[in-house]
Amino acid sequence: MQTPHAPGIPVAIIGCGLIGASWAALCLAHGHDVTAWDPDAEVRDSFAQRLTGPMEQVRALDPSLTGTGTLRIAGTLEACVEGAELVQENAPESVPLKRGLYARIIAAAPSSALIASSTSSLTWEELGIGMADPERLVTAHPFNPPHLMPLVELFAASVQVRDRARQLYEGLGREVVVLNKPATGHIANRLASALWREAVNIVAEGIADVAEVDRALIHGPGLRWSAIGVHMGYHLGGGAGGIRHYLDHLGPSQERRWATLGTPGLTPEVCDLLTKGVEAATGGRDIPELERERDEKLIASLKARNARDN
Repeated sequence: MQTPHAPGIPVAIIGCGLIGASWAALCLAHGHDVTAWDPDAEVRDSFAQRLTGPMEQVRALDPSLTGTGTLRIAGTLEACVEGAELVQENAPESVPLKRGLYARIIAAAPSSALIASSTSSLTWEELGIGMADPERLVTAHPFNPPHLMPLVELFAASVQVRDRARQLYEGLGREVVVLNKPATGHIANRLASALWREAVNIVAEGIADVAEVDRALIHGPGLRWSAIGVHMGYHLGGGAGGIRHYLDHLGPSQERRWATLGTPGLTPEVCDLLTKGVEAATGGRDIPELERERDEKLIASLKARNARDN
């Protein structure tokens, strides 16, 4: 998704792991100045080097991005957020940890700075309790890796803050979806969790193995969903009568399927079955190789979408 290039703003990245590096590469490529901090000195020291690959991938998707933003590594959180307009927090999923960071950020950052959490499952309500200025907080959940996956799921208590945050993320070429109210796991992770629960159940029940489940998704509904989504898919599944016809005539069959869906537990036996299945499906490829394959496929898909939309 190519967007008009807005003037750069100062961005603070709190947490320099995979998500932080991905956000930083995206912001730098869009001309924003980035200051990054992590409590681990070794992670801070390697951060600039780890941005090389993501930066190249962002430019491959949009060659017009010149990457004019500057990167600075801060020795303290307080130095990191000084002067920031956007603080993107990428800490582990711990409410006490995040609340402690927010208290320090509010004390050191400009009063106008947005504080955004990349949390994948925690809600705005959980994070904002006890916060000195909770209206500045937004949950801005990306899909991994954020520099390639366009989705950002956004919630803010204030419409003004929500609109400002939406403008910032859309300026980064992101597809922003807004939640009407906070929900554990937001939208996409709830959908993904529901799907994976049944994928685990299919393996646990011996219906099919891990590789076959993934192939069925990739070459079936996953392909269709990536083009039109789930609700529109069923609308077209209703033929000329659309979703109303589908619900009237095929709704009962959908309910029968729902009734047979499982609720598996991640017992040691199920975890062992899944682990062996995934290890077999990798064919000996290690994590970096699998990540490269994933990113190459994502980039090819995104390029095709961009060519279609433009």
